[in-house]
Amino acid sequence: MARVRFKEDFDYRPNRLTTVAYKAGMELTVRRECADAAVAAGKAIELPPQRKGEKEDADADK
Repeated sequence: MARVRFKEDFDYRPNRLTTVAYKAGMELTVRRECADAAVAAGKAIELPPQRKGEKEDADADK
């Protein structure tokens, strides 16, 4: 698993029958294969892992 922030929309296809659509601006934990493909395509950046106790939505503090 890897934590990423999508800079652009990205469609991940784990198999030929399934497509997972990620929208620009989403920040979440995804499968390593998805993260690697999105970063290689220039559509996401990898983030450091989230620590226990951190809020899922960092914007909630603002």
